Amino acid sequence: MWAFFERLLDSSMLSPHGICLLWDPELIWLHVVSDACIAAAYFSIPFALAILVIKRRDLKFGWVYWAFAIFIMACGLSHVLSIYTLWVPVYGVEGIVKAATAAASVFTAAALWPLLPRVLTIPSPFELRQVKAALEEEEIKSRDAALLLQQVSDAQRALRASVARLTAIVETAVDGVILFDAHDRILLFNPACERLFGYRADEVMNRNVSMLMPEAEATPDSRARHFATGGEAIARRKDGSTFPMDLSVGQARQDGELIFVGIVHDLTARKLTEQQLQQAQKMETVGQLSGGIAHDFNNLLTVIIGNAEHLGEQLKERPELRRLADDICQSGERGAELTQRLLAFSRRQLLQPQSIDCRSLLDSMFKLLKRTLRENIEIRTTSGHGTVLAFADRSQLESAVLNLALNAQDAMPSGGHLTLSTELAAIDDDYRALHPEVAPGSYALISVADDGEGMTPDVIERAFEPFFTTKEVGKGSGLGLSMVYGFAKQSGGHVSIYSEAGLGTTVRIYLPRASTGQSHVDLPEGEDTAPRGYETILIVEDDPFVRSSVIRRVEALGYRVVAAVNGKDALQQLRSDPSIDLLFTDIVMPGGMSGWELADQARRVRPGLPVLFTSGYALETLVEQGRAQAQAIVLTKPYRKVELAQRLRDALAVAAVAT
Repeated sequence: MWAFFERLLDSSMLSPHGICLLWDPELIWLHVVSDACIAAAYFSIPFALAILVIKRRDLKFGWVYWAFAIFIMACGLSHVLSIYTLWVPVYGVEGIVKAATAAASVFTAAALWPLLPRVLTIPSPFELRQVKAALEEEEIKSRDAALLLQQVSDAQRALRASVARLTAIVETAVDGVILFDAHDRILLFNPACERLFGYRADEVMNRNVSMLMPEAEATPDSRARHFATGGEAIARRKDGSTFPMDLSVGQARQDGELIFVGIVHDLTARKLTEQQLQQAQKMETVGQLSGGIAHDFNNLLTVIIGNAEHLGEQLKERPELRRLADDICQSGERGAELTQRLLAFSRRQLLQPQSIDCRSLLDSMFKLLKRTLRENIEIRTTSGHGTVLAFADRSQLESAVLNLALNAQDAMPSGGHLTLSTELAAIDDDYRALHPEVAPGSYALISVADDGEGMTPDVIERAFEPFFTTKEVGKGSGLGLSMVYGFAKQSGGHVSIYSEAGLGTTVRIYLPRASTGQSHVDLPEGEDTAPRGYETILIVEDDPFVRSSVIRRVEALGYRVVAAVNGKDALQQLRSDPSIDLLFTDIVMPGGMSGWELADQARRVRPGLPVLFTSGYALETLVEQGRAQAQAIVLTKPYRKVELAQRLRDALAVAAVAT
């Protein structure tokens, strides 16, 4: 083998290739330049391929590029040797190079053909552009899809938020919300409905909505059309009890099916308020009627008592006849007490409010009640902490407590316990919701409680009505509780009854609180102590019987009297008679001019003229008209002679101080 290579490489016997070209310079240089250019081109290709493979390591079939580079390099080397063999005959080396080139070319060609199908799968630039365009289109679609997905996601999020808000509204709604389908099956039952009806939601779901309305079950053909129509209806709870409700119904379609939404509002509180308002209006109407009757009756009693008193004075020498006159007078006073109760109920009585120590009042009432009530009634008094001061008429309050104590005694025929208590109490908005006529705030509370027979609900409902009584005929007038009611209302307070049959009764009187006050001096009793006078009195009274009686009584007190039948007549008397010292006028008179208006006009004619008012009504009526004056002196009909005498002197004394 070595000898073969020695002989192959031995070029001593060979001639250079230039001899074949006869050393023609042009021909030689033509081969030299051509082979040099080819060799340079060949040598540059492997470098380019090497750079490509090194820089692009992601290229497939990289080894093919290296094999092709070796093949090209060998081709370039063979052209270099062709130049060299023009002068040096190294044909053996050139052959070896060509053999290597041939091997490289064969290997490259043999490897390339199997790779050709795989190489053909490599996309062309046109295909790449199509792919790129397709990718761009897909990217646009992807972006659109992403945007659509974002919109869907936002819509779903908004829907979830809306559903959450709607659920929160339904779950926290004060009113009941019921959703049911066209077959009256309940689909939704919110917590408010659970509280109203007493059912849990799972107990009524998919059941017929008519189970909640007794009216619907009574008319099965209508199914739940009561719900479809709405309005006021009666609802039934799980325990069988019923309550009034206001139903608002709307309808809609869901997936083509008709559904109904019912809003249930409990009307129990409103119905109670309406009943209380109707009761208050009824009581007010009865009060106005009884007040009017009492006013007219007081005029009659004024004549009866006045004439009886005058008759008694004339019969001093006839004791047996004077006793008859005194009996007439006492009977008239008893009638006056009844009218005072009527006026108390109608809130038309004349009150003289003052600061009252409720604890001291109950202590004084304790002694009175001990002497008044039966011995088998045990009386107890209790008081809260601190001083309890009420602003009210003391005599009326004592009368109210006495009335309640007597009622309690009647409710305990076999004896029992009577408890009088006082404390400070507050009426809040919750209590006012049940009793809207009461103003919230702090009150002085006096309670009268017994452990007697108690009252049934229907008796409690009518307890304050005048002339209503459960006692036998002749044992009660039915005005006791109505007087307490009217007194409390007129005083700016409130009265309530808590009672159950067989468990006793507690009556609570709420009165306005007061911090200070003074007592009124009682009028002296007895006709011999009645103060007299010499002044001229203008008496204005439209009722002729009352007018003649008053004139006689005033003249008996030493006064000079001028009479008038109405306001117009009184003004004429004032203008014509300058000696008039006092105006004594009825408040309510026909002819378009009341006593208040007469007093105003009289003082324009005679400034500083003292005025004494009289009426079967009380000052409160005039306060409601906005015509009452703080310094006004009012004498309530009917009155005794001593009261008339004292009020006349009071009116004249006030005028004297003012001047």
